[in-house]
Amino acid sequence: MITLMLSFVALLIGYLTYGKLVERTFGPDDRVTPANSMTDGVDYMPMKTWRAYLVQLLNIAGTGPIFGALMGACFGPVVFLWIIFGSILGGAVHDYMVGMVSERHEGKSIAELSGIYLGNGALWGMRLFSVLLLLLTGTVFVNSPAALIARLTPMENDTMLWVVVILLYYVLATLLPIDKVIGKLYPVFGTVLIVMALGILGGTVFGGYHVPELTLQNLHPQDLPVWPYMFVTVACGAISGFHATQSPMISKCITSEKVGKKVFYGAMLSESVIALVWAAGGVAFYGATGGLNEALTNLGQSGVVYDISTGMLGAVGGLLAIVGVIACPITSGDTAFRSARLILSEMFHLNQKPIKNRLVVTIPLLGIAAVLTQLDFNVLWRYFSWSNQTLAMISLWVATAYLLKTHKNKMTSLVTAIPATFMSAVSMTYILMANEGFKLGAGVGYPVGAVFAAACFAFFLMKLNRAKRTI
Repeated sequence: MITLMLSFVALLIGYLTYGKLVERTFGPDDRVTPANSMTDGVDYMPMKTWRAYLVQLLNIAGTGPIFGALMGACFGPVVFLWIIFGSILGGAVHDYMVGMVSERHEGKSIAELSGIYLGNGALWGMRLFSVLLLLLTGTVFVNSPAALIARLTPMENDTMLWVVVILLYYVLATLLPIDKVIGKLYPVFGTVLIVMALGILGGTVFGGYHVPELTLQNLHPQDLPVWPYMFVTVACGAISGFHATQSPMISKCITSEKVGKKVFYGAMLSESVIALVWAAGGVAFYGATGGLNEALTNLGQSGVVYDISTGMLGAVGGLLAIVGVIACPITSGDTAFRSARLILSEMFHLNQKPIKNRLVVTIPLLGIAAVLTQLDFNVLWRYFSWSNQTLAMISLWVATAYLLKTHKNKMTSLVTAIPATFMSAVSMTYILMANEGFKLGAGVGYPVGAVFAAACFAFFLMKLNRAKRTI
């Protein structure tokens, strides 16, 4: 339990210290933001800071920091270190930089930013890759809440009915102005999410459960290697490329650059708190990583969430917790499709103020998602997880290129280049080793991943030296 409490303290210290360094590195000023200069009544809408924070938190906190943290907890307490340092040094930096660079470019998507700073090839690659990721994300965030809602109703075996209901809601949330559904509902759901996490934390601390203390030993019952599997399994709680598609949406709504740290960096660390709570709660409730892994195998992620919630908090508290877990994925799924709409509208130069232009993009997206819901959830999750981390890697390199191009002190680009290099190693190693990848094993995956990351960093150093000579 001491390890868990110290983990929360570490996140707070990270926000106050490293978060301040990252903010100083970017250099927010008093310029007019797109929310005020480009207000269109649909996507560009001024939003109060507290509301923007809660919307950003709900955008990014889908089932990732819950399901991913539960699966990551099967590796043992070592997962706490990844959630803490991955978030402070990587994930929160990623979310803040993407959001703020987007704000400096009229709220453009990560795909458009890639074209500006990495070239035309990156532009088209990221357009396709990010839309694919958003489709996978939206689909994952249809299946998991539908299964959980079905379990709570008399129609336990009729998950497909709830899939249809959620997709219909996604149509409305994707089409309507951001202040009509997202801006009004998300603060409420955000409060539920926070209360739910506090409830699980309270149940863990005061319920007589034992949270194992920190050890670097790999405790995964299936002997999956920590590197790189844990770093991909726990994506949203530590670093997630999906967030690079969400931060630009809120960059259209913040009314001052100086609130960026609270909205972007702060929301990411809040998500990490949620991930820590569920990782600790999962191991504590089932007694060991073996019990947790067996439960995940037999009950699925939704079943495990249901059991932990009702087992720790009883019927009323469990229902509150489950509502939070349902709200999480739904409120990330709808913004996933909204982000996909915005990226495609940028690609085809479709003005999104007329609703017919929004319909042209939205209906095909949700039609494809309806087909994808028929695929196995675990397969979708694995591809989503790898795509997630690969997009995070690319987004960090975009932020690095931005700092190299715009800042006089070129060394500040190390703030993003170091986590970008790390994620380059994670992404390459995983796809070479994983069953859904090339299945080449550690003998190939480890050295090739290391060489790839080293090559990326060497290329960065070359660009850094060239940029320093041109000052």
